[in-house]
Amino acid sequence: MSVRAYSMSAGAFQDDNSPDSSTNVQVKMRGGPIVAMVPALVFVGVLVWLSLEERATISGFWVGGWAAIVVGLILSTTRRKFTDSIIRGLSDQTGAVIITAFIFAGIFGSLLSGGGLAKGLLWLGLETGVHGGLFTVLAFVLACIFAAGTGTSVGTVIAMVPVLYPAGVNLGSDPTMLAIAIIAGGAFGDNIAPVSDSTISSAYTQKARMGDVVRTRLPLALSAAGISIVVFAIFGGGGTTAPEKFTADSTPLGLVMLIPFALVIVLAIRGHHIIASLTWGTLTGIALGLATGLLHPAQIFAIPPEKGGSTGLIEDGIQGVSAAVILVLFILALAQLLTDSGLMGKVLHLLQARAAKGVRSAELTIIAVTILFTIPLGSNAPAILLVGPTLARPLGLSHSLAPTRTANLLDCSANTVFYMLPWHNAVIVWYVTVLATATEHGIPAPSIAAAFLNPYAWGLLVVLLTSVLTGWNRQTVRPHTTSITKH
Repeated sequence: MSVRAYSMSAGAFQDDNSPDSSTNVQVKMRGGPIVAMVPALVFVGVLVWLSLEERATISGFWVGGWAAIVVGLILSTTRRKFTDSIIRGLSDQTGAVIITAFIFAGIFGSLLSGGGLAKGLLWLGLETGVHGGLFTVLAFVLACIFAAGTGTSVGTVIAMVPVLYPAGVNLGSDPTMLAIAIIAGGAFGDNIAPVSDSTISSAYTQKARMGDVVRTRLPLALSAAGISIVVFAIFGGGGTTAPEKFTADSTPLGLVMLIPFALVIVLAIRGHHIIASLTWGTLTGIALGLATGLLHPAQIFAIPPEKGGSTGLIEDGIQGVSAAVILVLFILALAQLLTDSGLMGKVLHLLQARAAKGVRSAELTIIAVTILFTIPLGSNAPAILLVGPTLARPLGLSHSLAPTRTANLLDCSANTVFYMLPWHNAVIVWYVTVLATATEHGIPAPSIAAAFLNPYAWGLLVVLLTSVLTGWNRQTVRPHTTSITKH
């Protein structure tokens, strides 16, 4: 099937003679299509620079996006088409769905956190009476649940480390493995949660149904989680139990917030749109929070009597993802430029001719390119947004892979090395939070290099490669039909 038959920005199939075909809107660059890589390299260069200087912030990454577009405009010989390409990327329908889902997911996660889900999970951990390696395993499981409900690994680290880390150290857990268990649980949630930015990006760049994506990804994620549990059970203990009883702010009532989390999962798996699923989950969370006293109306939304802005969890949720939304816009624009310049078409032809001759090699190519983009970017969702519509979807369709399969290849590979490398934002936030908590309680803290020991990241990589080499969990689409075949 001709690579030119795809509209890379939306990932939809088009006829070569369509007036919207990228061949009719090609952006020309000084020196040929390969020069279209220069703006992308500028963007990546700014991200790497900020990360190495330990100044990595999403708002700082905006500067890289702006600089990339400016450099691209200077290098283009068809500047009107260049600006049209940028605007087309910004207005892409797939991108609009992703951004909207980000906003609704941010509100949902904010309400679960504000409703005391972390306190409920801590109560569950302390009431079980486990210690040592078993507490490390429990911390991993609790972090998995929290991250799967809120869809944010960074939020999981910020919410769970201050309560689980000192409690576990005082209950005999190994400090290094306990700290890793919490970020590993965050990685699991980022990998599987229908409200996660990486899950949303992988599903919608591949035109896959969210419920199908979550259902088919579960065997991969749970296998990696199983490997992690074994590692934490073996190496997670050996610490010293403090004689004094550790007191924590915990309440069993916080477990009520698991109900809206479960509702979102069920609705998504049953085929409801992610926006609708998040809306019903959010409304349920508000109702339960108000009925139980976990939330007060003023926490959800309030206008203070004195002059000033309004406040509340809804605003906090939107503000929490606004920086990521702007970054997504820059990435969508750059991805469209790479397509309209003709560069991605040439790359696809090269990959199909040399590296992606069969199904296995096509899948390995998707994994390798996604990881390659994840390493310098320092963020997993942007890597998915770059690779998903431009490379993964065309390669998947040309080898009859189901959209759910390419979505899983993207997301799983983006959540491997991302949770190991010390310049990645999730690892930086994890280390800073662990260090601050350890300092406050006078307990030891691991080095940032301990992230390389993350068993979930390594386990997911092993599981993913095993799936590719054996064909396990692979879904394909029969030619000219919409039916999916499982392997």
